[in-house]
Amino acid sequence: MIRNAAIASVLLLSGCSGSSNDEQLAAPVARVALGQAEKGAIAQTVTLYGVVEINPAGRRVLVAPAEAVVMSIDAPVGTRVRRGEVVARLTQSPATRLDLTKATSDARAADEAYSRARRLRADGLVGNSELETAHAAALSADATRDSLIGRSESLNMRAPASGYVETIASSPGNVLAAGSAVATIAQVGDVRAHFGIDAALARRVGPGASLMFAPAAGGAPISSRIQSVSPIVDAQTKLASVFASIAPNAGLNAGVPLTASLALNSATDTLTIPYSALLDDGGQPFVFVVVDDVAHRRDVVIGAAGRDRVAIDKGLNPGDQVVTQGGTAVDDGMKVRVK
Repeated sequence: MIRNAAIASVLLLSGCSGSSNDEQLAAPVARVALGQAEKGAIAQTVTLYGVVEINPAGRRVLVAPAEAVVMSIDAPVGTRVRRGEVVARLTQSPATRLDLTKATSDARAADEAYSRARRLRADGLVGNSELETAHAAALSADATRDSLIGRSESLNMRAPASGYVETIASSPGNVLAAGSAVATIAQVGDVRAHFGIDAALARRVGPGASLMFAPAAGGAPISSRIQSVSPIVDAQTKLASVFASIAPNAGLNAGVPLTASLALNSATDTLTIPYSALLDDGGQPFVFVVVDDVAHRRDVVIGAAGRDRVAIDKGLNPGDQVVTQGGTAVDDGMKVRVK
């Protein structure tokens, strides 16, 4: 009796152990929904941030016509000026006065030499070539003198157009080399919008494209068109540049922050998947592709993103079935069942 009871106990324990192993060996199955990778266009709207700036054509630079000393600044930064009003007053530097004195003396000597050559030619003592050489030397010396006189007489820096003084590059008493900037004048109302954009997106934008922008602090949206796109990446912002026109009656001044909305369309042969299929692992985007009811992880490189679908630049093929629901409960190699 004892032996029979022991055998029965062993059989019972063996039966329980087998049932537990079967449960442990049973592969988990996740219930998922699927979508398909297919080619198409992505309608993408991106938000750009920028600022109102002076148009390059609306900024005038006043430069010293000759080496000069700054006597006074009549219109400091921010002053509203009209065309012809004096912004700064300069006077000849010692070197400029010396150059003018020398140029005047050289011109007088060249003119006298030319007059003497004419008399000698009339007496037949020199030929035409000598006369022409003297004439050319006189013309060159006179031109040099007149140029120095003209530049020395225009040392009052006047506004070339109405606007406001944007910068002053020097202070009274400073000596300026010829061609040095004295001040810049910004014309009122001659502005444009400057936005930063990701360099990859900049390649998909061209002149003439429309966009909407508004002051970041609030205001009515303004419809505009892109004037130009610069692919050069700014060293600080790491962004390329988009420039858009602003109507003179928009009432926006330089320095006003802007927010813009720009619609972009990808090529029609872009491979896309439902946005809900996209998962992330520490910054690495991936999806689960289902083949024969088994989910396989695929790391992907994403491109433009629209409202419902995202472009896949690398990692998938057209026709791949991707998990769109239930992906967070799936592991690589897990069997799945479609809902």
